[in-house]
Amino acid sequence: MRPERTRYALSGLSARGMSVFARPLLGEYAGRGELVAVLDPDRERVRAFDERLAWYAPDDFERMVLETAPDVLLVAGPDHTHAGAILTGLRNGLRVVSEKPMVTTAADAGRVLAASAPGQVRVTHNLRYAPRHRLIRRLLDEGAIGRVLGVELVWNVESLHGASYFQRWNRRAALSGGLAVHKSCHHFDLVGWWLRDTPQQVYAAGSLAYFGAASPHNPGAALPVAEQRRRCPFNARWREEGVELPALRGRQYGGQERYLYDAEIDIEDNYAALVRYRGGAHLSYSIQFAAPWEGYRLGVNGTHGRLETSLEYGRQAAGPQPPVVVHPMFGERRAYEVPGEHGGHLGADGPMVADLFGDGPGDLAPAADAARAVVLGEAVRRSIRTGQAVDVDALLAVAGGADPAGPLG
Repeated sequence: MRPERTRYALSGLSARGMSVFARPLLGEYAGRGELVAVLDPDRERVRAFDERLAWYAPDDFERMVLETAPDVLLVAGPDHTHAGAILTGLRNGLRVVSEKPMVTTAADAGRVLAASAPGQVRVTHNLRYAPRHRLIRRLLDEGAIGRVLGVELVWNVESLHGASYFQRWNRRAALSGGLAVHKSCHHFDLVGWWLRDTPQQVYAAGSLAYFGAASPHNPGAALPVAEQRRRCPFNARWREEGVELPALRGRQYGGQERYLYDAEIDIEDNYAALVRYRGGAHLSYSIQFAAPWEGYRLGVNGTHGRLETSLEYGRQAAGPQPPVVVHPMFGERRAYEVPGEHGGHLGADGPMVADLFGDGPGDLAPAADAARAVVLGEAVRRSIRTGQAVDVDALLAVAGGADPAGPLG
């Protein structure tokens, strides 16, 4: 007898909500699950996507539950809506799978941990599923470089990609937690997953340098729009590459015009952090959102050697990617080629969706891991603001969370 399909409701028909949740359930995984409802403020958007779907306004959650009886709530709205959707789902007895970040603040991370049972909330931190990252975890687990002492991670976000965050709601910390939460939670979760360890303390420095009113690239808001476009180097680069995106100005949400150099931007666009983990390892991390190329450089030092790799992706990438290289302290270097890096997010999206709706290793981030990634991001921003080191454990504890030393996924 064919098992009964799991019933899913989707909160937020975002681009990721469509690609990771809705389309797989309506297509390849329709035999495993059924999308029974979509909660979204824009009814026409839902109808345009698929007019067969049952639409509900976000305020109609309880009615949606009564009428469609979902088993699982999928959360993919704007970041600041995640906490409310997750907590409402939990109050209605649903299991929850959320797009990253799970929430935007340490306080909300604490609320989710306090309200959920183990395994009830999971988060799609898809970088765990990239073939390169899975290989690195295996090598570290096998002791290829001995006990890990430190991780060096430099992440670049290419100027076109980076600028897009500053034309959307991400530009406001109240809506995104800042890019230290929205973007870097990916990287913080990945390092914690590699190390099988939890962050304890962080010291960080950063600024708003590329965008905002004080940017050296700001052509001047008082100029006519045509002259602003002519003088803005970001717009010039987009124009040269023929990218069909709103350049310099865009009506990305709510019909309101957004300007790369608006004074309302209150998040950092570059920062560096030194993180100490409970097990004794440390992370040296930096990221910039107007780099000439997209990708990262990684080094992991251990008691018996060093692991290195790098990756370039996006429009600048060309040719095969470098291997993962292990340099033993006493021995010959070993290079590991990485197959399967095609597809969304470094080859991660397909395996992650299979893990979610089909059969897989069960590596979706549990709520405790996702909470740590968010809290570490907030701690980075607090350290930047105060110039002081921030105790990550204490920040989550004050927020009312469960023991931050709980089991890792």
